[in-house]
This record gives sequence, C-alpha cells and structure tokens, in this order.
Amino acid sequence: MNDKDIKVELDALAIQHNTPELFYRDPIALPKRYRTLQDIEISALITSVISWGKRDMIFANANKIDKMMGSSPYEFIMSRDWESLEGSRVNIHRTFFESDLFIICSALHYYYLNNQSLEDLFLDGITQGIDKLSEMIGSKHISSTRRGGPAKRTNMMLRWLVRNDGIVDIGVWKRVSPSQLIIPLDTHVSKRARQYWSDLPKTDRLATALKITEKLRELSPEDPCKYDFALFGEGFQNGAAK
Repeated sequence: MNDKDIKVELDALAIQHNTPELFYRDPIALPKRYRTLQDIEISALITSVISWGKRDMIFANANKIDKMMGSSPYEFIMSRDWESLEGSRVNIHRTFFESDLFIICSALHYYYLNNQSLEDLFLDGITQGIDKLSEMIGSKHISSTRRGGPAKRTNMMLRWLVRNDGIVDIGVWKRVSPSQLIIPLDTHVSKRARQYWSDLPKTDRLATALKITEKLRELSPEDPCKYDFALFGEGFQNGAAK
C-alpha cells in the first residue's frame, strides 16, 4: 500500500472513530465537563494518570476522583482540601491510592502558586515538557521520556488539551501546536501501524512513537495525531483505554 492509499484509508478510519458516541464513557468525558482552563487541565492530568485498564473501570474511578474534587478541581487544589489524603491507603484505581492523589495535588498546588497553566511546561517542546511534568509530579505517576518509554498516557492527555477538533478533543491550550504532538503509543496503535509500515522498530518505545508520528506527519503535517483515532479504533471498541 502506498502513502496515498494509506492516507485515504486512515482519513476514513479517523472520521469513523472520531465521534462523540464512542467517547460517551471514555476518560476524556471527565475533563470535558469543565469550562475553565485550570479545571480542565487538572482533570485531564489526573484522569490520564489512572488511564490504564478497561475504559469502564477507568471512567468509574476517575469519576470518583472528580466527585472528591467537587465542582472545581482548581479550587480543590488551591484550598488544600487534599491534605487529609496524606498517607491514606484507600484504593482508587488498581495500584493508585488516595496517598498517590495527595502527592499529585501537593505538586499541583505548589505549581499553581507561581504559574497559570500546565501548558507553560511544554512551550520548549513535547518531550521536554513531559520530562518537566514527570520531575514535578514524580516518575511513579508521570513517565519520563529519558528512559525511552513512550509516555502514552501523558501524550494522550496532550492530545486532549491541544487538539481542538470540535468533536472529541478539547483543545484549550493555544500555544502548543497539534503539529508538535506525539502519537499515544500502546499495543493497539503499534499493531495497526505495523500493518502499514514494516520498517518500524520492533519494540513499543519512544523511538517507535516518534517514528509512527513522523510517518503520520507526512500524511497530515498540521495534525498527525488525528490518526490516533484510526490506529486505536479496533482496540478502543474492544474496551481498551484511550
């Protein structure tokens, strides 16, 4: 299959899967509830951190966190209502506990005392921003790219916050371009991508995510990650997180 044929097929699949109906109980539905920048990005960050496993479980447990934070995640952070979570072993999602949420909220509180938006971390580049966020929050919750991992969940969060397609992605960040995004790489995306391109690396690492993104950027220089919808469609419909 040549590049022209690949583009035609991926364009069609992206349209097919980029529909609100498919995302009704997807993790992205949580940050989409909010209207202010800080509320959206805080919800997006915390939701993405626990986005591994089945979508229904992720949605249910992220919804628990949303209820804990009340009507405004930003006010919850800045009012220090999270302090009671310190050391708590109450489970939220799989290996994520209330004490983990405490760590994230504490880091965010300190950050927002001096900054208006998490977008500021990414103005020098995506991988640089991921590493800054990992250092700020802690590598247990935000994977750094320095060890070569694909940082799938953080790249998914960035897709939510940067792309503004008017359908699914929220696009509240305006200073980072969709053209800069890296494909959120998981096994479903890599499996589908290798059906189109046989020269991809054999392991699902950052190098593979960058290589796939490079190929997608050749098809759509301004918005390569719109094809995330096409590549993960099969796995998405089978209940995987995205």
